[in-house]
Amino acid sequence: MSIVATDFGIEKALQQLGVQDMNPGTSTGSENFGSGEPIASYSPVDAQLIGKVTSTTEEEYGMVMESATKAFRQWRMVPAPQRGEIVRQFGNKLRELKEPLGKLVSYEMGKSYQEGLGEVQEMIDICDFAVGLSRQLHGLTMHSERPGHRMYEQYHPLGVVGIISAFNFPVAVWAWNTALVWVCGDVCVWKPSEKTPLCGVACQNIIAEVLKENKLPEGISCLINGDYRVGEMMTHDKRIPLVSATGSIRMGKIVAQAVAARLGKSLLELGGNNAIIVTPDADIKMTVIGAVFGAVGTAGQRCTSTRRLIIHESIYEKVKNALVDAYQQLRIGNPLDENNHVGPLIDTDAVKMYEAALEKVKKEGGNIVVEGGVLTGEGYESGCYVKPAIAEAENSFEIVQEETFAPILYLLKYSGSVENAIELQNGVVQGLSSAIMTNNLREAEKFLSVAGSDCGIANVNIGTSGAEIGGAFGGEKETGGGRESGSDAWKIYMRRQTNTINYTTELPLAQGIKFDL
Repeated sequence: MSIVATDFGIEKALQQLGVQDMNPGTSTGSENFGSGEPIASYSPVDAQLIGKVTSTTEEEYGMVMESATKAFRQWRMVPAPQRGEIVRQFGNKLRELKEPLGKLVSYEMGKSYQEGLGEVQEMIDICDFAVGLSRQLHGLTMHSERPGHRMYEQYHPLGVVGIISAFNFPVAVWAWNTALVWVCGDVCVWKPSEKTPLCGVACQNIIAEVLKENKLPEGISCLINGDYRVGEMMTHDKRIPLVSATGSIRMGKIVAQAVAARLGKSLLELGGNNAIIVTPDADIKMTVIGAVFGAVGTAGQRCTSTRRLIIHESIYEKVKNALVDAYQQLRIGNPLDENNHVGPLIDTDAVKMYEAALEKVKKEGGNIVVEGGVLTGEGYESGCYVKPAIAEAENSFEIVQEETFAPILYLLKYSGSVENAIELQNGVVQGLSSAIMTNNLREAEKFLSVAGSDCGIANVNIGTSGAEIGGAFGGEKETGGGRESGSDAWKIYMRRQTNTINYTTELPLAQGIKFDL
């Protein structure tokens, strides 16, 4: 691995996004306030302080909810296509600010600048999807068993939707939710990760401007900041019928229990332990590209990152050697330098987890193929830069069963038929993303069949990482079962209502029941 770090500048981007010289923590739109504990945002790129926000207090949270519930009563009455027009304007603002917002994402989170731009493009894409959706919030009509009756179903807005997002996609996941939330007639209260709060402030500034220009209630989009205690205000609040939470399995279980206790709904997008199966009929070049990006992209901090590579024994050494060669070409350094492939982990706590995982795989009997380690010296003063590592392991290893948010790839060997590989792939508690590399049609179809991958996402001849907004995103098992983004994911943000209309002068009962007076 060659290691490269360069200087950069980001002041202009911060100015364009209006996040300089501010100390907001709570917002009901254009009005920013906050009197809670300060949260400092340090860049993992260079350990520099970017800015501070304040945590939302219980009193301020009450003000936010009052603003949001009031805005909902007005917003739900706006025709859906007109709501779509607001989302269209928001998407256009994102187009104008794609470069500075992408830079902030890269600098505050640590992902490459190209990935930062890609994340903003996801926001733009979901806005486009939502604009079209605003004219397609359709129900169904059914034939009634009773003469002179008509049955149909329709969808109505839920109300205030709570959104809890993670640091690894500090803006896109919020947009996946809010673009659909808004066209569905709901309003949102968003708690971004306390590790990337300024990305939240930037997004809030953008939508607040759109709402102000259209003379709409600022409470349509609200921002709160803080740690898990602020998130608990939402999960226990009966005024929030749906909480959408993205993060770890541990966090998701806590959210699910709290929301279920009050019979609310939760949309959970949690951990992944994603595998690529590599069969004897795989294209090795494609496999290496997909596996390397999946394993080291965003420094292994994607829920769809490739954690396991399940390789047939007949090509195992060939694939392993190709991966080792590819890893020698990786450049690690400042993610704003587009010559670099890998940026830093989010913070030093993540570095400790990375180191602990490498130690654990050794103790369990694994063999390190590409050595890891923490980088030091010029350009790595933040202490957050690590070397992507590869280890030979067994699927049964305790550490392999876990999700480590770091660039560690485990190589697993299988023999016999593709069914054996599928069994290994499914042999974890997570069920988010999966892939198979093969030119064998029968293997591909087996992988996609009912007896194949048990994940919410199953790909053929592409990697596990990265998804288009047109398809529903989410996973099964301990990944939470939620679906966001495309397809019919919009339905979770609305309440379904079945209607029956009697246009006769009689009152027949269903099932032929007689009740004469």
